[in-house]
Amino acid sequence: MIRLCATSELLEGQSRGFTVGDLKVIAVRRDGQPYLYENRCPHRGVPLEWQPHQFLDDSGSLLQCATHGALFLIESGECVAGPCAGQALRQLDVAEQAGSIWLQTDRQSDS
Repeated sequence: MIRLCATSELLEGQSRGFTVGDLKVIAVRRDGQPYLYENRCPHRGVPLEWQPHQFLDDSGSLLQCATHGALFLIESGECVAGPCAGQALRQLDVAEQAGSIWLQTDRQSDS
């Protein structure tokens, strides 16, 4: 497992970006649960944010790609609006324990 941050650094309704080797990661907390996704839009393969740690739409309820405005459900990564509708962000395995948020790497692929 790879430690991304302290639990207190990802509060409810917040998002953060991390780089782990060549992998760019989005972390977001919703309803107390942390979610991790690869920071790569399925439409063009570009990172989602337009400013550091800015992954959420204006309502704070969806992840948004700054390049083309695609909107993704936080709980599943599914694109619900935009040019990649029906596709999804690649969800990564997350663990929250010992006061930290961890990227679980044991089941992770290189793609």
